[in-house]
Amino acid sequence: MPVRLDAERWATRPGCRTVLTVVHTVTTGQRLLDTIRLLEGDLRVQVVFTMAPDVFSNGVPEFLAGLRGVVVPWEQAVETRFDLALAAGYEGIHQLHAPVVVLPHGAGYNKVVVDGHRPRAAQDSGAYGLSRQWLIRDSAVVPAAIALSHREELVRLGHACPEATSVASVVGDFRYDRIRASMPLRAVYRVALGAKTSQRLVVVTSTWGPKSLLARNSELLERLVAELPRDEYRVALLLHPNAWNAHGEWQIRAWLARLRRAGLALVTQHADWCGVLVAADHIIGDHGSMTLYGTVAGASVLLATYPDTGVDPGSPMAELGSLAPRLNLDRPLARQLAGNSRTQRHDDFARVAARISSEPGRFARNMRTLMYRKLRLRAPRQHFPEVEPADPPVLVQAQIEESAAS
Repeated sequence: MPVRLDAERWATRPGCRTVLTVVHTVTTGQRLLDTIRLLEGDLRVQVVFTMAPDVFSNGVPEFLAGLRGVVVPWEQAVETRFDLALAAGYEGIHQLHAPVVVLPHGAGYNKVVVDGHRPRAAQDSGAYGLSRQWLIRDSAVVPAAIALSHREELVRLGHACPEATSVASVVGDFRYDRIRASMPLRAVYRVALGAKTSQRLVVVTSTWGPKSLLARNSELLERLVAELPRDEYRVALLLHPNAWNAHGEWQIRAWLARLRRAGLALVTQHADWCGVLVAADHIIGDHGSMTLYGTVAGASVLLATYPDTGVDPGSPMAELGSLAPRLNLDRPLARQLAGNSRTQRHDDFARVAARISSEPGRFARNMRTLMYRKLRLRAPRQHFPEVEPADPPVLVQAQIEESAAS
């Protein structure tokens, strides 16, 4: 109703600026929620949602239904004018009739992903979200604004797509800020994950795709559950939403049902995962953003797998890949975890963490300023709240897994 031609006739609050939230995947939707919440309380702004085309769009209809917002079909969205559009993906955004602000959907811009719909020129190489293949269409820059997490990303953008630097803004990283704000609640998150005071919490993080930990080292979970003494260790799995939705929640629960009954804590994709990283003593991961965010929480980091290609060499993820020791499946796992805790170079990992955001604690203020500037509205003057700690994480319950496996 808010985007009908006769919407003013029916609206309880006529004359609102309309913001379109473009949800490509569950991951991008979760990231955009962090942003549109900055518009809460402003009766001059109406937020609506649409599901954009994406290979990982499974799960998005349920995600949007849970928000209980107004959902505009994509076919209608591309035929309608909006005052602002927000996206954390790139597919189809050139079709929108609105100034589009794009944000990263992970810890900055790290992965190299090729757009399969268009031929890629040699000069188009670069990180997903920073290179020409994602930002240029018909020789013009598509986004009206590109939100960057760190000043060094502006330099990388200048090398990859110099004409886009004029629309770039360094705003910081919401998840970086939330992890830091959540640190005092570490004990609360550990209780939610079922970790006792006497136990070391091992968090396994896996991104999506054939180069991910779950794809290349699926036996690692069984080894951890079988080898680590239950009275000394608690093992939890944090899986990228794209993996959940590419295979389906039923299948993920079914695949992991036996391990869950054996002691694996499976974090649901709908949970706030920041608290999981804060709770961790050890993080075993791959080249995904959750592994990189783990450096902010200060846990010891081991890489179970790391790809030869697919990571931008100038990114903080590449630096982490050069620093973090590799897990060796031919050696006892408990001994490697203990050894890494003793020998990890905390200053080096703190340097990597500092590359995630050059605006620590200021994402909300900076991003809010950017949105209101694009909306051509004066931001409300009310007190601006500090970033809130993460909600306690939620686990997939055993009875659900048993039902999935039967």
